[in-house]
Amino acid sequence: MTEYKLLINGKLVAGDNTMTIVNPATEQPVAECPRGSLAQLNEAIAAAKAAFPSWAATEFEHRRSIINKMGDIIEENTDALARTLTQEQGKPLPDALTEVKAMAAFFRYFATLNLSMKVIEDSAERKIEAFRKPLGVVGAIVPWNYPLLLLAFKMPPALIAGNTLVVKPSPTTPLSTLQFTALVADLLPPGVLNVVADLNDLGEALTSHPDIAKISFTGSSATGRRVMASASNTLKRVTLELGGNDAGIVLGDVNPKEVAPKIFHAAFQNSGQVCLALKRLYVHESVYDELCDELVSIAEQTIVGDGLEQGTVLGPLQNKMQYERVRELIEDARKTGNIIAGGTTPDRPGYFVSPTIVRDIADGTRLVDEEQFGPVLPIIKFTDEDDALERANSSDMGLGGSIWSADVDHAYSLAKRMESGTVWINKHIDILPYVPFGGAKASGIGQELGEDGLAEFTQLQVISTAV
Repeated sequence: MTEYKLLINGKLVAGDNTMTIVNPATEQPVAECPRGSLAQLNEAIAAAKAAFPSWAATEFEHRRSIINKMGDIIEENTDALARTLTQEQGKPLPDALTEVKAMAAFFRYFATLNLSMKVIEDSAERKIEAFRKPLGVVGAIVPWNYPLLLLAFKMPPALIAGNTLVVKPSPTTPLSTLQFTALVADLLPPGVLNVVADLNDLGEALTSHPDIAKISFTGSSATGRRVMASASNTLKRVTLELGGNDAGIVLGDVNPKEVAPKIFHAAFQNSGQVCLALKRLYVHESVYDELCDELVSIAEQTIVGDGLEQGTVLGPLQNKMQYERVRELIEDARKTGNIIAGGTTPDRPGYFVSPTIVRDIADGTRLVDEEQFGPVLPIIKFTDEDDALERANSSDMGLGGSIWSADVDHAYSLAKRMESGTVWINKHIDILPYVPFGGAKASGIGQELGEDGLAEFTQLQVISTAV
């Protein structure tokens, strides 16, 4: 076991309390983790507030160089960070390595951006200039499914824009974040970056604090509503990346053998614990049976196990609460559909669920209408594509969606009618650091990634001068 510390005002410190982090593949302790108190959170916010004026005045190129150095450190410690990530999160080690490498790439991307002044008008009457200025102290709340990658959605743009930062990692996956924090702590002036782990008891204190200028939150829609309400008293800026019940529509002209592996990966990667995972699959009746059979074949060959074991494709669910929820949805689906693959939990320690496919199920059932966030895919038959699109759009969520067809132009026409922040054609979950990402309806507010994501961490200021 490694000793982990919080980062407050430039110092690595013990928490006022501790908590045990459990490996979801074994249900055994991984490490004792420092747990911050309300006093320590307030100390971190005060330190970030004190550090803000100097950091905001720091040359942009210097801030850029620090973000690049962070990228270097991530790359130099890829193996160690990935191993910690697998132990606390459960995902297979190759997937953890991919996440850490992606984290470094996202840091690198944000280090390429600029916040240059833009001239809106320069005429005989007036000169109008637009500036992007930092907001102040940003509170970043990161979930447990991709703790390092989603940290990279928030930390580099917040810091390079000139904000200071207080990070609250998930209570069940704080270790890799604290490990990374210890590696980069000396790069930044005291107070610029602070990390406080908790047991889900400090969130409201962070989101309601008057000295926090912005909250960047990734998590469920239900929690997002509470974050927004808490932030409203001080009119904080918020970026909320929330739940998704992503629908895929498979038209009758596809080759089931060709699309099945892509669809399976889209639905089951990270054991389905992806906000953008394909969670409802609408399939035309002409290819319904064949596609169901192809997906079952893949599911039955998929190795589920400890992420540190060679050959593992899918790891456990990350925590017991999510494990119990997914099992509950599977049991409900036994009454409302036909389970043709999985539906079982291996006889071993850990929060394992076999990849589960449910056919002959309809809208209005829990598994279709609710976000399962686990390795379970409902497959719904349709006859009319307009009806399928209407049903796909009926959810109050709208994070992502996909259309699958041999006719790309026709798929494109359907994609334009889909009510979601991102729509893919013949693929799903293609996230790139330079492409803005955000949800429609109850799936979020604001954008992450790309130039739009960087702008979310700034205040637009316009100066208009009479000539």
